[in-house]
Amino acid sequence: MTIEYLKKAHPPQEAIDNATSETVQRLLADIQANGREAVEKYARDFDGWHGGIVLSEDDFAAATKALSQGVKDDIAFAHSRIKDFATRQREALLEFEVELINGLIAGQKLIPVNTAGCYVPGGRYAHAASAIMSVCTAKVAGVPNIVATSPGHGTFGVNPAILHTMKLCGADIVLALGGVQGIAAMAYGLYAPKPADVIVGPGNRFVAEAKRTLFGRIGIDVVAGPTESAIIADETADANLVAADLAGQAEHGPDSPVWLYTSSRELGLKVIELMPSVIAALPELARNAATAAWRDYGEVVLADSREALVEISDQYAPEHLQVFAKDLDWWLAHLTNYGSLFLGEETTVAYGDKCAGPNHILPTRGAARYSGGLSVGKFIKTVTYQRLSRSASREVGQVAARISRLEGMEGHARTGDIRLKKYYPEEAFELGTLAGHQH
Repeated sequence: MTIEYLKKAHPPQEAIDNATSETVQRLLADIQANGREAVEKYARDFDGWHGGIVLSEDDFAAATKALSQGVKDDIAFAHSRIKDFATRQREALLEFEVELINGLIAGQKLIPVNTAGCYVPGGRYAHAASAIMSVCTAKVAGVPNIVATSPGHGTFGVNPAILHTMKLCGADIVLALGGVQGIAAMAYGLYAPKPADVIVGPGNRFVAEAKRTLFGRIGIDVVAGPTESAIIADETADANLVAADLAGQAEHGPDSPVWLYTSSRELGLKVIELMPSVIAALPELARNAATAAWRDYGEVVLADSREALVEISDQYAPEHLQVFAKDLDWWLAHLTNYGSLFLGEETTVAYGDKCAGPNHILPTRGAARYSGGLSVGKFIKTVTYQRLSRSASREVGQVAARISRLEGMEGHARTGDIRLKKYYPEEAFELGTLAGHQH
């Protein structure tokens, strides 16, 4: 495989960020010790929020009233697509029961978690779509108790679009909390009848670190890093679309990588030429983020074949992956490492981010090598059961006893022995040996 970097990333040299971890540990310890008092103090100190934490029906009504009908219609459109996709995911998960041998019944059950926590960021951007991705998916999974939270700012409170969306999607309790305090409040059950079993949703580095720290006590979706987006493009790709899509994803933040893998030197150089002007045309907030992201993290990689492009892409394992190339079905069949795949120039990551249907909470930092994005399955436990007749216990019990003694686990073996003796007192069985003794 021959590759060449037409543009190579040069991220700023950063020391290991122990400060974030130390801050999160300190806040979590304080909240665990002092509960709501600590949470509400951090809401005031960090977000300037002095209002109530648990939001009421009046708050939902006010949020809905503040939105235009057009905005509500768009949110409803997105909700319908995402709910439909999640419903089909749920229907694809099956329970079953099978008789493995005569009298040995085994089965699989799908049981939703009891309480899900959904974090919806509300800082630089108002992430109404993230509320659908998390709350709606939990609802479709059948979670009976859904707690959602998003920061309340100053006198403004929670963003009305986020609040309206949470209610539309079926959140049972909504909190005006962001950051570590929002994650901790859900994990410790400070404003809900029960602590969350699973907490999902994107957030800043403090949110990500809080989820990572609490993992084990709670389940989480992913330990998320900055948003990543990659494009595979051949000579048929439209350079203007490629540049627009890279810039559009770079606006997520100054450390959001955007990558182009191409088999066309001409296309790669053209995109490099276009990017400064495309980024310069963005509004200031997006422009500042995209400028830094493209300068420090942007890459353009040239390879000599589509097989080489697949190998490169699978090494990066990007969160979002677009394909602007001939024979889209070939790429779908051969690519293996990505969070979500966008095939053809008619689609773009923004469609998936906002309203197309598949979930946009996806693995980053190479986690797509072993994990997919958020789905109804994250909120469902796949559990098993078994039931044996006496005749099946006779057959299985002998083997289990012998294997247990082979492994040196006499206590395990004797749980088989006692049943065989009870059910078949007149029979003699070969039950294996432990430490040289015959049984």
